[in-house]
Amino acid sequence: MKPLLTGMLPDELAVYLAMKPEFRAKQVFEWIHKGITSFQEMTNLPQDLRESLKDVPVLSSEISKEAVSEDGTSKITLKLYDGSFIESVLLIDDTDRKTACLSSQAGCAMGCTFCKTATMGLLRNLTAGEIVEQFLHLQAKYGNISNIVFMGMGEPMANLDEVIKSIEILHHPKGQNIGLRKITISTSGITRKIRELANTELPVRLAVSLISADESVREELMPVAGKEPLKQLKESLIYFQRKTKKRITMEYVLMAGINDRKEDAIKLRHFVDDLKVIVNIIPWNPVEDLPYQEPDEKTVNSFITMLEDLSIPVTKRYLKGRSVNGACGQLAVLQNSSDSSDTSRT
Repeated sequence: MKPLLTGMLPDELAVYLAMKPEFRAKQVFEWIHKGITSFQEMTNLPQDLRESLKDVPVLSSEISKEAVSEDGTSKITLKLYDGSFIESVLLIDDTDRKTACLSSQAGCAMGCTFCKTATMGLLRNLTAGEIVEQFLHLQAKYGNISNIVFMGMGEPMANLDEVIKSIEILHHPKGQNIGLRKITISTSGITRKIRELANTELPVRLAVSLISADESVREELMPVAGKEPLKQLKESLIYFQRKTKKRITMEYVLMAGINDRKEDAIKLRHFVDDLKVIVNIIPWNPVEDLPYQEPDEKTVNSFITMLEDLSIPVTKRYLKGRSVNGACGQLAVLQNSSDSSDTSRT
């Protein structure tokens, strides 16, 4: 596979395309991030340069499928250069703020038992260019996007170098100029990589899929917990917080009869001691063939009240994208086919 233009910063483009003077590479970078996909359309480049580059592809991926939910959530299925498929989601909140939910891997190796992506296994890591292209495709279809969350397919910490490179590209002032504080990386809890992220001193936000503060329950739900016990996870989060001074989001997927008890709330209270956090309650989104039940509204509200009574800052995730299987834990794609494994409905 040749290097992707979308995975390069201006100085790298200058070297790869052998551009003289080097400011031409900055112009190319700007055009790419304006959504231009052909060198012939880069009108401030000399005609002879455009002609020499006319056969160089700008994008390596293409949209093979799109689905839009009644709540405004959009999901696209991208076909990658090697025939693999991934999904990306565009979220719109009540203030019309647009957030790109990006994938970092095709599939996922973490094996979380409540997540549809885990049923795919891990196909491969995505390159920085493939991550950036998800953003470019979403923005071309739905307009300017101000926020990014790495909460799509895959474990971002397992592909951290490419994720960080994509952030550098999307943050670049000549490109999308997305503020680092508007970017969130979610993880199932790979402690070594949490420390590595902290050491970069990038002021991005961190979200952790805690799911349960009961060690045995968490191990049953998340195989990673067997290698990354809660004590080790907490130590890495304390380290992250000391380095960054940032509040951490604890993602808590609530499943009926699994992690919704009073003792679950108390254990969560103990876990978040010494941490500055907000707990994001996410009612489990139904996935066919997975053995869990969505909690009813009464159970959700009761658990939130328990946390509030224990002085834990808490918020509830709005249920968006379910009708197109674009909600948390619902992303999955059949490979060698443009059809999602969970049929999209509008």
